[in-house]
Amino acid sequence: MAKTRKLSKDTRNKIVDLHQAGKTESAIGKQLGVKKSTVGAVIRKWKTYKTTDNLPRSGAPRKISPRGVKTITRTVSKNPRTTRGDLVNDLQRAGTKVTKATISNTLRRQGLKSCSARRVPLLKPVHVQARLKFAREHLDDPEEDWENVIWSDETKIELFGKNSTRCVWRRKNAELHPQNTIPTVKHGGGNIMLWGCFSAKGPGRLIRVKERMNGAMYHQILSENLLPSARVLKMKCGWVFQHDNDPKLTARVTKEWLRKKHFKVLEWPSQSPDLNPIENLWRELKVCVAQRQPQNITALEEICMEEWAKIPATVCENLVKTYRKRLTSVIANKGYITKY
Repeated sequence: MAKTRKLSKDTRNKIVDLHQAGKTESAIGKQLGVKKSTVGAVIRKWKTYKTTDNLPRSGAPRKISPRGVKTITRTVSKNPRTTRGDLVNDLQRAGTKVTKATISNTLRRQGLKSCSARRVPLLKPVHVQARLKFAREHLDDPEEDWENVIWSDETKIELFGKNSTRCVWRRKNAELHPQNTIPTVKHGGGNIMLWGCFSAKGPGRLIRVKERMNGAMYHQILSENLLPSARVLKMKCGWVFQHDNDPKLTARVTKEWLRKKHFKVLEWPSQSPDLNPIENLWRELKVCVAQRQPQNITALEEICMEEWAKIPATVCENLVKTYRKRLTSVIANKGYITKY
């Protein structure tokens, strides 16, 4: 990974003389013990500038050789958790002394930058295979089938928490000025749990879950809100219900109720939030709620209901129309979590 050896001026001149004598780049390289690519580079420079001398550079030469760049790029590609300190030590052992900033700049030029690792559900091999199976089985389903699905999920929204992220324009050293900060309290200042559903035709019901969710409560939520949502959304005969595989959602009492009502339930792979388009609605809802800055739990609930009702049907329609892309992404990502 050390810098490449520079050719002497005498060697460069010999390359040009042999080229003028009619020898090929390969023959010149073999005769002088120089790579063919190096011979070609010297000849091109001579043809362009009529000299073999080293030309003035616009800045300081790169400290890491092209070979070194390839090596550290390959290292972080194989192990993204490699630290800049590890790379500095690797280069130093190979004879090249650089700083961490140089490592960052070099990798940035290769299209790589240091980012916080995203937290995603833990996927075991059985989960990965189930996700792949689901994506492959439904990849060619017509768009009309997805339009006839009611998607559902639960989410938690905090009063003061991560959802209140905002950008501000500020001067240097003014990051703690009250105008440039977002007040927080321990444990987010309280939160509410919501259950909601939607289809391609728009948002369905959204309700607050005031107690800890269990099988019996979930059964009550469905019995009071699923059919009314289907009627409001004007679902076609034979519509399909989607929910995940959380144990409290798949309790015997719930399964029995769904069976007696003759509801079709979409077979769902566990640990697959990226396959549920309602996650996109939750994200948009949290952003809208944070912008309105509710000051107490009552206001938080009211604002959630208001913002949910404002979601345009076109947004829901587009989420369902592009569902095939989610399946394609899962297959392309070999069953692992994809961006959603």
